Order: sequence, then C-alpha cells, then structure tokens
Amino acid sequence: MLFSILGDVYRQGFFRENMGKRKATDVFSDWAKIGKDEGMERGHGPSVSAMLELALPKLRDDFTAIDIGCGNGWVVRLLNDIGASHAEGVDGAVEMINKAKEIDPKGLYSLATLPDWQPGKRFDFVHTMEFLYYLNKPEDFLKIVKENWMKEGGIFVAGVDHYLENEDSLTWPEHVGVHMTTYSINEWKDHMVNAGFSDVELHQVASSEKFVGTLVMLGRVDAL
Repeated sequence: MLFSILGDVYRQGFFRENMGKRKATDVFSDWAKIGKDEGMERGHGPSVSAMLELALPKLRDDFTAIDIGCGNGWVVRLLNDIGASHAEGVDGAVEMINKAKEIDPKGLYSLATLPDWQPGKRFDFVHTMEFLYYLNKPEDFLKIVKENWMKEGGIFVAGVDHYLENEDSLTWPEHVGVHMTTYSINEWKDHMVNAGFSDVELHQVASSEKFVGTLVMLGRVDAL
C-alpha cells in the first residue's frame, strides 16, 4: 500500500528535504527517478487486481481502455495482456511517462495535465488508481470523465487509499507535502451518483489487519 511506500521514502530522508507544498506530478517524477514506481506497482497490485475482477465481467470482450494516472504504464500493459483491443495511459509526471515509454515503446502514453487534458476518443473502460484525491475538486473531474471520455455502456472504476475512514492516510498530505482532497466513503458515493454514473458500487478491497482497504468506486454510463 501507499503508506508503506511513503514510510520507506520518508526513512530515506526524501520528505525532510522537500517539506514545502509541491505538485504531486513533481513528487512522482522524483519517485520514478529513484525507482519507487516499482514499489507502487507491487503495493497497488492486489487492489488493482480486485478492481479488475469487479469491472471486467461488465465489459465486452474487445473493450477499449484508458488508465488515468498511469505511472510507468503497468496497468496499461496488464489491460493489453488480458484482452483489451486498445489500451493507453495518461499521467502528469514527466519521468513516469518517460519510464512507461522506455518499458513499452509501442504503447500509447500521454504526458498531460489533468483535469484540462481530454483524450481524442471515448472508451469502454476508464480505470484510475490513486489519482483522484490529488485534484482540488475530483467531483468535477468525475463529471468530465463520464460526459466526455466514455462510451455508452462504459464502465468506470477508481481506487483511492486516502479517504476519511482510512485514518492512517490522513497524515499523508503533510508527509508527502502535496494537496490531497479528503472525502468519506459516503461523500465519494454521492459524487459518483451526482456525476451521472448508474449502478454505482463501493467496495473496500485488499484489506488486512493493518489496512482498512482500498476504497473502490465503480459505475456505468447509461445512454449519452
């Protein structure tokens, strides 16, 4: 989980050298330079697996997909491996995108600032893990994704580890030195419904004795 990754980097003195508020994209670029993207991939793997188990049965076989906040592109490559007819990623961290392109030269990875950027096509499946709360108003972005990024019948799934009920995560904004928007489970559900998603589901997955679980939000796009 992100908390263990933060603790590792914190012990190395990284945050003590960077205590001012920074852009999350700059922080993650620095993490890519020191190889912490690989730790994020391992740490988030169980949660993403659970998210895909919830979402994939709701998709057609030849689905198209985009991963928002794709980091080094590992979920994009996973989606291609499990049968997506097209999968791409977008991230605002320069070094993360550089690493994604280095690992997967034939893949499509866009360096872009969100929420302003929009893709050139609509998708059957939109996935995002550990991205939404870095936005000032993630609820506005949910509406944008639903209205402008997705096909009719499309499935959206998002995972967040920073939320009100995960008390350990409430110190992360201070430790990382970046903005994080903190919502409760019920608030996230309201934002999904207000954005226009139907069949909204919320789950806590990959929990353990020390972790309350990743909060997963899933919804469908009805007729546009």
